[in-house]
Amino acid sequence: MALLTLQNAHLAFGLAPLLDGADLAIESRERIGLIGRNGAGKTSLLRVLAGTQSLDDGEMAVQGGLRVATVVQEPQFADGASIFDAVADGLARVRALRTQFETASHAASPDAEHLATLQHEIDALDGWTWEARVATTLTQLGLAPDTPVATLSGGLKKRVAIARALVAGPDLLLLDEPTNHLDLAAIAWLEGLLTAFKGSAIVISHDRTFLDNVVTRIVELDRGKLTGFPGNYAAYETTKAAQLEFEATVNAKFDKLLAQEEAWIRKGIEARRTRNEGRVRRLESLRLQRAARRESLGRVRMDIVSGAASGKVIAELTDVSKAFAERVIVRNFTATILRGDKVGLVGPNGIGKTTLLKLILGELAADRGKIRVGHNLQVAYFDQMRDGLDENATLGEFISPGSDWIEVGGKRTHVMTYLQDFLFPPERANAPVRMLSGGERNRLLLARHFAREANVLVLDEPTNDLDIDTLELLEQKLADYEGTVFIVSHDRRFLDNVVTSCLVAEGNGLWREYEGGITDWQAQVKVMQAIAEQAQEGVKPPPTSGGEKVKPEAKPVNPGAAASPDKPRQKLSYKEQRELDGLPAQIEAYEVEQGTINAELADGAIYQRDAKRATDLSRRAAELDELIMAAMERWELLASK
Repeated sequence: MALLTLQNAHLAFGLAPLLDGADLAIESRERIGLIGRNGAGKTSLLRVLAGTQSLDDGEMAVQGGLRVATVVQEPQFADGASIFDAVADGLARVRALRTQFETASHAASPDAEHLATLQHEIDALDGWTWEARVATTLTQLGLAPDTPVATLSGGLKKRVAIARALVAGPDLLLLDEPTNHLDLAAIAWLEGLLTAFKGSAIVISHDRTFLDNVVTRIVELDRGKLTGFPGNYAAYETTKAAQLEFEATVNAKFDKLLAQEEAWIRKGIEARRTRNEGRVRRLESLRLQRAARRESLGRVRMDIVSGAASGKVIAELTDVSKAFAERVIVRNFTATILRGDKVGLVGPNGIGKTTLLKLILGELAADRGKIRVGHNLQVAYFDQMRDGLDENATLGEFISPGSDWIEVGGKRTHVMTYLQDFLFPPERANAPVRMLSGGERNRLLLARHFAREANVLVLDEPTNDLDIDTLELLEQKLADYEGTVFIVSHDRRFLDNVVTSCLVAEGNGLWREYEGGITDWQAQVKVMQAIAEQAQEGVKPPPTSGGEKVKPEAKPVNPGAAASPDKPRQKLSYKEQRELDGLPAQIEAYEVEQGTINAELADGAIYQRDAKRATDLSRRAAELDELIMAAMERWELLASK
């Protein structure tokens, strides 16, 4: 039996309904990724499921005793609350019952029946030991109970909010953009937590790697309808592309028929025969169907104006160090940033990414070392805290104060047209900024920043709250951008698709530059760890420094080159050489088989048509992952000799 079921759900707040006859069933132990465009109604749907928002029409059936907990985008806590107090708020119902029981039991003439009812409710909620449950949850999540919540970073506040939800032991956990403001380590922690969670979960997220690693089903909210896709986000992408292609074909045929009938009616009806009257009625029906069709929302149309070219060298840093009091932020850092580089800054929250950026751009003086900043830099900042937003201004005033026109790249455009390029309809141009959702605010900031000429872009968490379609277009535009880009982000796929190198914090003020994105960096770290292990066995690793760029090419195509020159490399035996020569073909065969399996699993119909085969294929795909990894490790080991 489903934990919760929506049937023919309707909900509307604005021009178009958010839910338009939507259906949804949430089963036990499933993890659903809820995706959709900004403003499509995802957060409103979570409120409906949590019971804090009523439907306009339709039914919601909930399994008896179902416990639901929600983690909102921007969690709120009581003023002056400690972490223990904040987490204990998740047991407000239990605490209230305990207080009532204690008060009633100490009354002059206790009501035995009332006490028995209270005791039964407390027993059902396991409320006699709520303090121990809070303490256990805090220990599991690595949170100090006495720390004031107000002193925490955004990432730690999100962790406290998750603890507050989990302490109640929910059967259904609802999370709205849980990865916002979390660093890579915290996202990995959350992935493990959700994977091990014994209840069901619905997660709104635009982090595609996170969705791939966590969810068992994708549910898309599109034009008021909810559509389910088995598997993770990668499987959804394949199925959705085929679905959109089919929808476009059907709509094109319908529109062609409608155009033919409209042409016929304009010629006039030769005779009022029954056949012609039926054709007129059919045309009226076609017109109604066309009017009722909700088109897929268009894509954002953005162009980034790079302005005048900067010098070839953006910044050159030599043995740069910076500290605040006793805390060292940057130690002996050396790097050269060239025009056109796309640089990602990676590290835990609070590690000093903003400080390093200011050093690179010459906005902050170094304690030691030399910084040479290039000439003719036009820098534009995109702030994750959205401090540049005027809440009371209209959208039109925010984009172009005092004028109905805006000049972008030397071309004069009406502000209404420009806003439409970023999916803001004309009727919303006079709405105040405070009425926008988080994703719409980010889109508005992008619209303003990209209207200005700049040859250096600094993007601080640009992916927060943006829908996936906008993210993909932003990736494309940044990749084609002729200027220089610095990106602070924890979105792994976004960085992989955009950056040419990563500046990674390695602790104690040390920063190292790696070519490529997050995946390249992580692969290079594994190789370096393998080299370090070899060094313990007598093989000397290559020297590195805090500013040395580690290239993906350094991944051991011939790791033996990393050995000390005075120590001869081992010679492979004939059998080992044969094995080494055959490993690339073996790995390729595994990958081809895996691709065939993934393509078959991407068709969701196989789960209904042949569930056993779908299970066997999923198991084989997991086995192939292990085989590919083992073969690559064996290849690296043999190559290192």
